[in-house]
Parts: sequence; structure tokens; C-alpha cells
Amino acid sequence: MKSQRLVIALTIVNIMVLLFSLVQSRTVAAEGVAPVLRGRALEIVDDHGRVRASIEVLPASTQKNGELSLETVLLRLITEKGRPSVKIGASEQAAGVSFAGPTNTKDTYVILESKGTASSLTLKNEDGREQIIKP
Repeated sequence: MKSQRLVIALTIVNIMVLLFSLVQSRTVAAEGVAPVLRGRALEIVDDHGRVRASIEVLPASTQKNGELSLETVLLRLITEKGRPSVKIGASEQAAGVSFAGPTNTKDTYVILESKGTASSLTLKNEDGREQIIKP
């Protein structure tokens, strides 16, 4: 009779420990979610380890044409062959969006840009035809 009571008591204790563990694990999981992800850059890679999207802050620099480029936030969406087909950029001096043609093209693109107090839309085809629209 005493061994039967002991088995029942141990079973009840085990059930209580199990319930306590389940409740505690759910509480820890809910608290483990970070409200903000912080870093200097973010890259998203595909199953082959290739970067397919990135967002980063580029430092100020001087461009090839001598123009000063301020610190810029840049989001890139990249094809499976490595071509950044969509870019969205923002800085204090300008903001813009560009869409590039397929990987085997060099001069097919669309650029929507706001720079200083002016804005423009540039359309260019691979055959060299280009149209710039300004208000």
C-alpha cells in the first residue's frame, strides 16, 4: 500500500514538473523576441549562399566625376546571376529608385530620382534610345 502511494505521489510530482517546464518554456520563447534588429548591414542569401538582397549604409565618398556623395542608405535586390536589378537609395542630397534590365544588358534601365530641388525620370533602352522626363 505504501509503495502504491509513493508511485502516485511521484507521478503527481512528475506531472507538476512537466507542466511547470512547459509554461516556463513558452514564457522564455515569448520574451526572446527582439523588438529591433540593429546592425551596420543586412544581407539575405539564397540556398546557394549567394547574396540576393542587401541593405547598408555607404559612407560619404567622391565619385568618378568628382562629385561628393553624402552618406547613403542603399537597398539592393539582386538576381540569381548577381545583378543588382532594383536599387533604392536615400541621402540628404538625393533619393532615387532604379530598375536595371536583365543580366545580359548594360544600358536598359529606369531611374526615378529626386536630387536637391529637382526631380527626373530617365528611361533608357539597350538600343541607345533614352528619354529624360523633367517637370
